[in-house]
Amino acid sequence: MKLATFTRPGKTPVIGIVLPDLQQVIDLQAAHVATRGEPLPAFIDMLALMRAGDVALDRAADIQQAVSGDEPFVHPFSTIRFLAPVPVPEQIRDFSTFDLHMQQAGAAMAKLRAHRKGEFGTPLPRAQDIALPSVYFDQPIYYKANRFNVVGADHVVRWPRKTVRLDYEAEFGVFIGKSGRDISARQARDHIFGFTIFNDFSARDLQEHEMEAPFGPAKGKDFDTGNAMGPWIVTADEIPDPYDLSIAVRVNGQEWSRGSTRDMRHSFEIMIEHVSRDETLHVGEFLGSGTVGNGCGLELDRWIQSGDDIEIEVEKIGVLRNRVLHPTD
Repeated sequence: MKLATFTRPGKTPVIGIVLPDLQQVIDLQAAHVATRGEPLPAFIDMLALMRAGDVALDRAADIQQAVSGDEPFVHPFSTIRFLAPVPVPEQIRDFSTFDLHMQQAGAAMAKLRAHRKGEFGTPLPRAQDIALPSVYFDQPIYYKANRFNVVGADHVVRWPRKTVRLDYEAEFGVFIGKSGRDISARQARDHIFGFTIFNDFSARDLQEHEMEAPFGPAKGKDFDTGNAMGPWIVTADEIPDPYDLSIAVRVNGQEWSRGSTRDMRHSFEIMIEHVSRDETLHVGEFLGSGTVGNGCGLELDRWIQSGDDIEIEVEKIGVLRNRVLHPTD
């Protein structure tokens, strides 16, 4: 099942079942009222649906099965606007699990740093020269992103005023659908609600400078609209093997990047085991895969410009599209 949060002109956000082949979405609450005569608390928003668990998903599946497509609660894509599937996630943890990205980004950051300091002619490391730290192999590493900076598909991403090098980052990730603590990797799959696409936009020049301090990223990542997610959630049962999916990035219709989830160093199950050790993992939290190898302009030394349309396509999920615009444009 594909589940989305969307709006129509003059209406409040609602959740629905997406029918991509028909370019339609079913308003779940309106459908429930029409068929059962009353609203269902689980259909108030996506977090309520997640917390209600299998009972709510089964009710949604029954509605999808019964819909013919011409009911007043079924809307064509052309009349709605997708929001992020969970407009305000309970938490965002973004991991780094692709060796190639880590090495290529490390070499590229060294180049940016040398240019900023005017150290022209200084020998620069190649990607194959970047030795990844042992902790990267020992455990999944992550930072916590700003959960209030989330936007959905086809929303404008506002270019941070002090950055020159804004970058896309092609990722996907999981939403947690079942709370737990000290979850083993063997049990972790039961805690995954579903998958979505994630574009973790980064102000690279700001990020490079601030990360000279031995701390995590801050303003290089944290700016309004900087975390794009969507266009919908694909429930976990539809993707039994998330570790063999192709990921492609197109800028203004031209392919810039391509990679595969098969190259992930750590699985989502291992991430869940690690995060939940001595800590409760809550329904509605999001875990990002990190950027796929070759999945950002930094690695390619190729930079997006204000007005560009960026599309990330992940096999079996869909396409997340956003336009970046500078405040002056």
